[in-house]
Amino acid sequence: MKRPLPPTASVAEPAGGDRLFAPAAERNATAIGDLLAEVAPQQGRALELASGTGQHVAAFAARLPGLSWQPSDPAPERRASIDAYARGLANVAPAIDLDACAPGWGQRLAGQDLVLLVNLLHLVPARDVAVLISEAAQALRPGGVFVVYGPFLRAGELTSAGDAAFHASLVESDPEIGYKDDFDTMDLIQAAGLEMVSVVEMPANNLALVARRP
Repeated sequence: MKRPLPPTASVAEPAGGDRLFAPAAERNATAIGDLLAEVAPQQGRALELASGTGQHVAAFAARLPGLSWQPSDPAPERRASIDAYARGLANVAPAIDLDACAPGWGQRLAGQDLVLLVNLLHLVPARDVAVLISEAAQALRPGGVFVVYGPFLRAGELTSAGDAAFHASLVESDPEIGYKDDFDTMDLIQAAGLEMVSVVEMPANNLALVARRP
């Protein structure tokens, strides 16, 4: 995951102090929060992978106060922003340095009731997706929930002009990244020992894949 990303991939701008502001995170926080209120455990431990600016984890921690949130990101400036947004929230721990695509972290962070991944799979090589999903599965306790949100190919097809343009910009910047197929991703989730619970259509042609560890 520690690789250069195209300028359009993760837009964030200074927002005062250590805070960064991502317009996309502002737009989708409510919809993802609504989903989590329906599918996530109401209590326990929650790990957010690639937390980015921290806007999401602050919103979700306020929305779901029964969960103790552990944000993470490999970029130090993002971790500083996460901690700035989370200041004053008793159920958010300081952000940790975690490369979700590296092997080994699942056992180290085992016992999670929720693992959340938002808008990352299209930014990493296909070979890293299986590692990420396998590690997330290992991090979950039995009954724990894995939620993956983002844009996907639908049965191998791009289904909107906006998605086609964004996917093309990603591949042009790095031929190893770009949209992943929804069915391929679900196959990897099941191969990691998780059970698919639901596939939820989200705003702006995104999907949420919801799985559970038996």
